[in-house]
Amino acid sequence: MRSIRHAAVAAITLLLLGAATIGHAATVAVDVGHTPKHVGARGAAGGEEYAFNRALGRRLGDLLAMRGFVVIRVGGDGREIEPRQRTAQAAGADLFVSIHHDSIQQAWIDAGRRGEFSGYALFVSEKNPDYSGSLRCAKTIGEQLRGAGEAPSLYHATPIAGENRPIVDELRGVHRFDDLVVLKTATMPAVLVEAGVIANPQEEVRLGKPATRERLAQAIADGITRCLQP
Repeated sequence: MRSIRHAAVAAITLLLLGAATIGHAATVAVDVGHTPKHVGARGAAGGEEYAFNRALGRRLGDLLAMRGFVVIRVGGDGREIEPRQRTAQAAGADLFVSIHHDSIQQAWIDAGRRGEFSGYALFVSEKNPDYSGSLRCAKTIGEQLRGAGEAPSLYHATPIAGENRPIVDELRGVHRFDDLVVLKTATMPAVLVEAGVIANPQEEVRLGKPATRERLAQAIADGITRCLQP
């Protein structure tokens, strides 16, 4: 009888611990940038950014779910969605992460400079209600991307029209982009990730490889984990 009581107590304790864990699980909104009608950047070989975003965003969401996070998947389901709808769907999340892949200025493409630009870039907005939280998570994501062998592009800080984004953390590749809609309208900390430059022919091939995607997804997930579960 005593062993039965002990087993029952142990079972109840495990259930309570599980409930507590679930109750305190952080929630991450993983936003897949762009839509089928607005595919975003074009790769050097014609690849569409939306397809790259979907693949990386899906894997990132899966990894976060396996780590115990509650994941809100925004976009990536083949339907059109406006920027403000994206952040509205993320209501209640502890962090909003928007997944993108980068291009470069058309003038640089026309000048044959595709191969000069590579690497990731991270963006935060000072207009976000939790700028400090956004910056903290952007830094941890950047640190993990660097640790995975990636390097920040930094060309978005070039002082020309269409760029000129202030660098907040050069080492980790974090820029400010204050008027980016999904960053400034999110009610929680928000980070936009440009995973790499698909306008670069070599980088487009590299970013399309499953092994590269896995490494990027793991690094971003590691950064999110370090930020939300220090």
